[in-house]
Amino acid sequence: MSTVPDLELHDGTRIPQVGLGVFQVPVEQTDEVVLRALEAGYRHIDTAARYGNEAQVGSALRTSGLAHEEVFVTTKLANGEHGRERTLRAFDASMARLQLEVLDLYLIHWPQQADDYVETWLAFQELHAQGRIRTIGVSNFQKTHLRKLLDETDIVPTVNQVELHPYLTQEDLRAFHAEHGIVTEAWSPLAQGGQLLSDPVVTAIAQELGRDAAQVVLRWHVQLGTVVIPKSVTPERIVSNLDLFSFELSEEQVERISALNRDERTGPDPDTFG
Repeated sequence: MSTVPDLELHDGTRIPQVGLGVFQVPVEQTDEVVLRALEAGYRHIDTAARYGNEAQVGSALRTSGLAHEEVFVTTKLANGEHGRERTLRAFDASMARLQLEVLDLYLIHWPQQADDYVETWLAFQELHAQGRIRTIGVSNFQKTHLRKLLDETDIVPTVNQVELHPYLTQEDLRAFHAEHGIVTEAWSPLAQGGQLLSDPVVTAIAQELGRDAAQVVLRWHVQLGTVVIPKSVTPERIVSNLDLFSFELSEEQVERISALNRDERTGPDPDTFG
């Protein structure tokens, strides 16, 4: 299996382009799933306070015998913890559960409709300045949310983690990210499987390449330049989801997959959620 490349963020931090997401991984399975992923070669784990499994991610990291410097860890601020004081307390609680001294990437999980994410972002900047977080970003931010941060604060987010897959290609948002040096990270990269993985375009390309449908979609993400964090609890799928660097899609295949866009979400709309 090929080594997963890193992408360089605008502050010089490097992030592995493929990671393991643990959203909806049951708490009782998280430790084992993360260990399997680390054994398979993953060096990027993405969790969140609201997932309820930060402690199990931390336990797996310790059990693995890998130094923290070898594994890039992301967690996210829960929606009810916006505002400076709540953010600082929530960060301490996440770090206690993860049992880490320094976090690699901290994300605001969702913009809140009260617009208090600016105060929250200023607290993120404090933690970053103290050396407690290597790099800071956001999740589920639309262009209007990002513009507010750009206008009112000093640090441009290095990452925006958003729903992204061939049925929701987010071209306009990705162009805004590129303009401002923000790396796009894809959650739900397979649109929760199902219909996308049986789409005739995807299955035809998979047959052309001798790959499975999930690998084809994940490779499409890689060639767009996004960071991708597929979730799986199945050992074989954990391995195959990482095996993306020994083949390539042609430009024509990338375009065929991109043309599947329907602007169709599997998750909440950030403009109304929360």
